[in-house]
Amino acid sequence: MFKNNVGGIDRIVRIVVGLALILCFFLFPAASYRWLFLIGIIPLVTGLLGTCALYSIFGIKTCKR
Repeated sequence: MFKNNVGGIDRIVRIVVGLALILCFFLFPAASYRWLFLIGIIPLVTGLLGTCALYSIFGIKTCKR
């Protein structure tokens, strides 16, 4: 389907940042900007799948293959 273009360290950082943002969504239930933490789904999914649409558009590749 999509070619992998996200390397090892990049994937780890994306997963950690995504999980941290989603965790903040649950830790701050009274925050008026709480819904913004759901943007963490994007780096989490791109880290898990190993592909990033923006990297494909700009021709960036951080994986060794």
